[in-house]
Amino acid sequence: MRFYLGTDRANWLWNGQLTDVPLFVSHRTLRRYKTLKPATTRWALDSGGFTELLMYGQWVTKPSEYISAIRRYQDQIGSLDWASPQDWMCEPDMLKRTGKTINMHQWLTVNNYLELRWQAPDLPIIPVLQGWTLEDYLRHVEMYERMQIDLTNQPVVGIGSICRRQATWEAAEIAQALQPLRLHAFGAKRDAIGLYGNLLTSCDSMAWSYGGRMKPDPNCPKRSCAHCLHYALEWRQRAMQPTVPTLWGSA
Repeated sequence: MRFYLGTDRANWLWNGQLTDVPLFVSHRTLRRYKTLKPATTRWALDSGGFTELLMYGQWVTKPSEYISAIRRYQDQIGSLDWASPQDWMCEPDMLKRTGKTINMHQWLTVNNYLELRWQAPDLPIIPVLQGWTLEDYLRHVEMYERMQIDLTNQPVVGIGSICRRQATWEAAEIAQALQPLRLHAFGAKRDAIGLYGNLLTSCDSMAWSYGGRMKPDPNCPKRSCAHCLHYALEWRQRAMQPTVPTLWGSA
């Protein structure tokens, strides 16, 4: 499983210390940078959907604008594994914010993926499954199928809206039911990796930043380790050695 370390520091992408550490960086982070440099490690792009929907209750970034940004990142940074679509999360709080139903969020996610692929078939944009219950996710698979998208042929399929309950049996059952899709879990927790990491192709996490802010390294002169590379790498090392037994044997 490939573990992408989340960061809000774009310059980590071209930091020579991270050649063997795949990174997960948000469009909302990168778009602030006028100057970008070639990456020295692999990375994946987060669309920043959770923040955008939370702020505005809708997507204000147009698909064409997002595509232009991806092209810029691919040309100037390079080494891009894939990019998330402009998907719609399905947590209860997010539904209240948008005023829409899970079904509507799912169709909006499918439609955006189709539009991005239609406008930019050459870009590595992945499909994402959204939902809340197991039945929701299975229904979302059927929605893609109805639009003639075979998810089993995709190199990566994201699973959204499970970060708050990733260390639960419910989340593990969702990952199991979606086999044999090559899944990426957004915002993975350490316990989740131990519980069903063997069912994933990849995952990402920026949980280290919260830990660095709340409980910084006592040997660090900084008041906060929320943006500390050393702290992040040590956290990543621990996260890749989960303490929870793996579920359902080997994938």
